[in-house]
Amino acid sequence: MYKDEVLLQRAKKLIEAKLGWGGSKNWVNQDFIALSKRINEETGSSVSHITLKRIWGKVNYDGLPQTYTLNTLVKFIGYDSWRDFIVKNDESMVSAELQTEAEPGPVINGRVNKRASLILMFIVVGLSFATFKLVRHKTPNPVEYTFSSHTTLNAGIPNSVIFDYDATKAPDDSVIIQQSWDTRLQRKVSKNDHQTTLIYYFPGFFKPKLIVSSNIVKEQDLLLKSDGWVAALLDKDVPIYFKKNDVMRDGKMSLPIEKIKSQHIGLAPKPPVLSFCNVQDFGELYSDDFEFETSLKNDYRSESSVCQMTNIYLLCKGTAINIPLCSKGCESALNFFFTTYEVSGKKRDLSAFGVDFNSFTKVRVQSKAGKAKVFLNDKLAFVVDHGITKSKIIGIDIAFQGTGSVDYVKLRNEKVSFEDGF
Repeated sequence: MYKDEVLLQRAKKLIEAKLGWGGSKNWVNQDFIALSKRINEETGSSVSHITLKRIWGKVNYDGLPQTYTLNTLVKFIGYDSWRDFIVKNDESMVSAELQTEAEPGPVINGRVNKRASLILMFIVVGLSFATFKLVRHKTPNPVEYTFSSHTTLNAGIPNSVIFDYDATKAPDDSVIIQQSWDTRLQRKVSKNDHQTTLIYYFPGFFKPKLIVSSNIVKEQDLLLKSDGWVAALLDKDVPIYFKKNDVMRDGKMSLPIEKIKSQHIGLAPKPPVLSFCNVQDFGELYSDDFEFETSLKNDYRSESSVCQMTNIYLLCKGTAINIPLCSKGCESALNFFFTTYEVSGKKRDLSAFGVDFNSFTKVRVQSKAGKAKVFLNDKLAFVVDHGITKSKIIGIDIAFQGTGSVDYVKLRNEKVSFEDGF
């Protein structure tokens, strides 16, 4: 294994440890979307969920990521750059990893051989014990387990979810109930109990799981509705919410910067992310057949927010659509994705998504028959001609670095129409 590959594996392990979401082998598409969003919130740089899936081996991909991506990943775990990560990580760790692929050394005779025989004996005993454990911990049969949930609120956030389960057939004393990514929403519970509860602080589509002996035996869809628009700062583990009368004013959805300062939230060196989110059952609206329109602007520009990063997310079951915007000149940092289609501003000209936030920008998205078009101020900005999968649209999430204003939102197709002029 090459040194850079070893270091990338180490970086991934450190990211997994920071997240505390459990082993990445159990991560699903929604988890990578959440990781992409969290990386953007904490570093100000974007790595798409599709790129993350490639890095974690969920999608076939050869070679190392680009330097920009490596820099962003290690910034998420506290390093200045990939070079800084290389320098500060123990060289002996890399050497030890590389040695695992080296040829075995020569056999040494004499007393060392006797010692080796004793070691071999202990290894054989250990392997026998491990084999016994493997037999005892055979792959659990999902039919032997039950798992269901219901919420304390029909809509609204925060919301407690009550999980009912039967895991008495589990070989271990405890099992895990895991909500896709949040460590607060992952809990080890007794196999002999039958109920536990977790608090969800943000609306969306989730797939909670019952995990037995590192195997997912049950999972289900969970849609947590927002009860209208939720305005929240994503600066801390628990979001800071704002009342509707704080943000619905003069026919627009907007949060004055003074309201953020009143919460004693620092705006430097990196401003928080403000999210306007609405999750509900819109009806028969799907990612391959819809039209979306909004008008918005980012209201915060300072030395710590010169790029005014803004993202329009259309949340879908198991995937998402992201229309990124920024100040002119910062387009290289953008990432655009549309379900499974993804493109980076590092590899493609996304300059059309650089806008003048001194005035409102009209954004319109049309998706039909496997093709999608994005218009900015009625001018065609981008076309997606492949990779669009069909997934039910369940939410709108407009995220501003700092703060921003939304004039209106429209989401519709031939059967369904949702409009909000605030």
